Amino acid sequence: MVANNRQNGDFHPSYLYNPELLVGLDWKSVQHSLKPSITNEDPGEDYFLVRPLRIDDYDKGFLQLIVQLTTVGDITKAQFEAQFLKMQKAGCYFVTVIEDIRHSKIIGSATLVTELKFIHQCGNRARLEDVVVNNTYRGKQLGKLIVLTVTLLAKKLECYKMSLDCKDPLIPFYKSLGYMLEPGNANTMILRYESKL
Repeated sequence: MVANNRQNGDFHPSYLYNPELLVGLDWKSVQHSLKPSITNEDPGEDYFLVRPLRIDDYDKGFLQLIVQLTTVGDITKAQFEAQFLKMQKAGCYFVTVIEDIRHSKIIGSATLVTELKFIHQCGNRARLEDVVVNNTYRGKQLGKLIVLTVTLLAKKLECYKMSLDCKDPLIPFYKSLGYMLEPGNANTMILRYESKL
C-alpha cells in the first residue's frame, strides 16, 4: 500500500486527503486507552466530526486553533489555500481535524506526515506533528481521540514506525497511548533557521 492521499480512488478535492481512509480504523487495538470508549466514527458527542482538513477550514477557525500551539503569523485565505493545494498535491500530509458542527468550528487537529524510505524494504515512516485541542474543549478525551486517529491511520497506511517530538510534561500523555522513549535514542536535536516573521 502506498502511503498517499490518493488511495481508494477519487475524492472531493476540498479534502486534503481521502476521507475513506478514516473508515474502519483498528480501534480494538487501542480500546484500553479510552474510557469511555470513543472512536473517530463515534467521537462521544453527535456534534463532533472527525475528518480530513478541508480547504474551507480557514473560515472555520483552523489557524486560530493552531495559534494555541505555536506561532502562525498573519496568513491570508489565499496563502492558506495555496499551501493546502501544495500539501494535497504532495500526497503525504494527513492533517486531521475535529469539528464542532454546531458552530462550524475546528476544535482539534493533528498532522500525520509520511515519508518514503529505502530502508525497511522501501517502507514508509510516519511522524506525528502539531497536535492541539481547543482549550475550552479539554476533558472530553479529544486529545487522545485525535492522536489515536492519526496513529491508527499510519498503521492502516502500513508505516513501519510513527515518531513524534514533545515537551517533557507531555511524555506521560503519549506513553498512555502506547508511545515510548526509544532506548539510546531519546534525544531530539534541532537547528533553527532565522525566522522571516
